[in-house]
Amino acid sequence: MIQKSFDTPWKVWNEIARRITYPWTRFIFMLNGIRWGFGWKIYGTPIVQKHRRSHMYFGDGLSLRSTTSSNPLGPNHPVILCTWQKGANLEVGDNFAMTGGSLVSALSITIGNDVSIGANSSLMDTDFHPLVPMIREIDPDAGQAAPIIVESNVFIGMNCLILKGVTIGCGSVVGAGSVVADNVPPGMIAAGNPARVIKAVNFQNSQPEYN
Repeated sequence: MIQKSFDTPWKVWNEIARRITYPWTRFIFMLNGIRWGFGWKIYGTPIVQKHRRSHMYFGDGLSLRSTTSSNPLGPNHPVILCTWQKGANLEVGDNFAMTGGSLVSALSITIGNDVSIGANSSLMDTDFHPLVPMIREIDPDAGQAAPIIVESNVFIGMNCLILKGVTIGCGSVVGAGSVVADNVPPGMIAAGNPARVIKAVNFQNSQPEYN
């Protein structure tokens, strides 16, 4: 243990910083009426923007990294957790991990168990603003929304955008830098802009094959 601390001293400092900010982080979640789960590790306080008449839930084993030093990929900003409108639902299962990036729900985002999201990726179930100029002038916040579902054991790489109406099936992988506008079937690797299915995940290998 001592040798490991000498070899990776930044991890020691990250852990010290996590414990220092723990009271404030927990207060932010309490202030927003969000249950504090078992085994949470939150490095740097996330930005929580919860509509008073919305629902936000996170399972046990939550891991959020919001500080630049907490991940060598360097989050661009703290994790943002947002329920944008009345009645919005953001529900996340156990053992969820995310670095930087945003979860923005105007309608519904549901994430299963054992899901990991790479640095600076964002999931948003809304267009925010209408596409038609005349409607945008009347109501700039009237963008279309459709639920996002991320099933269990999904891995989403860094710098990805997951757009409204998308379902990512169980065990799938989304390659770094992808823009996902269509469903990804279970057990598949998808990548690109727009993202397309490349091949099936090789479940016989401990690491997915990309080539």
